[in-house]
Amino acid sequence: MASVQTTAGGMPVLILREGTKENKGKEAQRNNITAAKLIAEVVKTCLGPRGMDKMLVDTVGDVTITNDGATILKEIDVQHPAAKMMVEVAKSVDNEVGDGTTSSVVLAGALIGKAEELINKDVHPSVIVDGYTAAAEQALKILQRMAVKIDVDDKATLINIAKTAMYSKLVSDDSPALSQIVVNATKQVAEKTEDGALNVDLDNIKVEKKAGGSIHDTKLIKGIVLDKEVVHAGMPRRIEGAKIALVNSALEIEKTEMSAEIRINDPQQMQMFLEEENKMLKSMVDKIKSSGANVVLCQKGIDDIAQHYLAKASILVVRRVKESDMFKLSKATGARIVSNLDDLTEKDLGSAELAEERKIETDKWVFIEGCKNPKSVTILIRGGSQRVVDEADRSVHDALMVVKDVLEKPAIVAGGGAPEAYISNELRQWSNNLEGRAQLAVHKFAEAIDSIPLALAENAGMDPIDTMTDLRTRQGKRGKWIGVDVRNTVVTDMFKENVLEPLVVKEQIIKSATEAACMILRVDDVISSSKSKMPAGPPGGGMGGMGGMGGMGGMGGMDME
Repeated sequence: MASVQTTAGGMPVLILREGTKENKGKEAQRNNITAAKLIAEVVKTCLGPRGMDKMLVDTVGDVTITNDGATILKEIDVQHPAAKMMVEVAKSVDNEVGDGTTSSVVLAGALIGKAEELINKDVHPSVIVDGYTAAAEQALKILQRMAVKIDVDDKATLINIAKTAMYSKLVSDDSPALSQIVVNATKQVAEKTEDGALNVDLDNIKVEKKAGGSIHDTKLIKGIVLDKEVVHAGMPRRIEGAKIALVNSALEIEKTEMSAEIRINDPQQMQMFLEEENKMLKSMVDKIKSSGANVVLCQKGIDDIAQHYLAKASILVVRRVKESDMFKLSKATGARIVSNLDDLTEKDLGSAELAEERKIETDKWVFIEGCKNPKSVTILIRGGSQRVVDEADRSVHDALMVVKDVLEKPAIVAGGGAPEAYISNELRQWSNNLEGRAQLAVHKFAEAIDSIPLALAENAGMDPIDTMTDLRTRQGKRGKWIGVDVRNTVVTDMFKENVLEPLVVKEQIIKSATEAACMILRVDDVISSSKSKMPAGPPGGGMGGMGGMGGMGGMGGMDME
């Protein structure tokens, strides 16, 4: 619909530019609600350990197979503005806590779907938004009361949390071994802050992936793996008891800033000039040798002659190492990154038990491993094919994030839809004390939260109605941790089954889903600009008027649609 009003005299008043579409009121709301619900439907079948995977093919024909909500929504090219907001929910949850992306989108979709039922009964969206906001606050309080504090040194619990994050992934069968690696890596790089809490920077965990072997061959390396090879054929390929120099400057003769020329009248001068260049390069290498380094990792280029001298000195050298890798190497080996070779002393060197070039499939990579107490480590992921390795990488990312969440805020709840079912029940009772239409909104919020255990049951092939009835009855009798055990398709105590999730993830799911739903519900007018399709008439004169008339015709046509 284009906004065309007329004055009392019947003259048309154009407010929006020609070609702009406008949807108002119920029409706009219904449009947005449908789009948001459709996005939730896309990822709903991915929820839980029995969730299905999606195969995504991009414009180039590259295939991604995953059931990670954030990845699916990132990869599909979403056009509808309301649907884009749902994609943002998944992205924000992924960046903030790493797991729970599918749950947050499913919950947001359910909240919007339930709100639609109220809008159809003429409940004003603002009332629904107020009710939802109050219900979300209450839900977070209930979660806080439910949560169980844990000890960050309790490795078994941390492994169970990492396993839970991987249960729903392609690598679930290998989750015991992978979760051990994830917990060891995260604990290794965790650092205590001044107030005694732990801080985990996941940038210090380098994840390298290479197709080949199987997921069992995935390893944690107490050091850094560089996807580079040793620069010179004459250099050693393996050095034990490595003393590592990290050099930030190029081992080359720098060219002058401005264009300069040297006039040589005598062939001997030419020889002297070349020898001088060699001397300079040799002195650079001598400085490195005198520091006692036997491994040099350089961020910039290395001249061929310098390579020759380094090879003669039996020093293992890698060049053009990424800056991010240099920082990680510094943290892992304890070396200081040196910009000027004159400053290089023995104190600046880092140490590792082993520096070795290994062939991984068709590539040669350099492994720096066996560092004493590295604050940066590498996880090398292997798998049968590129698709498997990519999905394993995504699963390990989720697991690393949840372990980080728990180390930084050590509180957990059970999984399997148990907390959601409990919150839903508590909200229903709480809503009985409320008055007016807000009570309806809180009631719908409780119903929407039930969509999580409901989707879990559906994806496992269980009867959703029977499962939910069973879940309610048992939670009433046997406590708050009764949830849907998807693997064995029964309703049971999820805490005893060691299906554990960080409290932070559950909180983030509720916050993000509620905010997204409220934002979409508040919209009652969608104005979308589009480029005018009418060719512009010449300025001024009668033709201009004709152009305007043509434009009016176009607008009228839009109105009739």
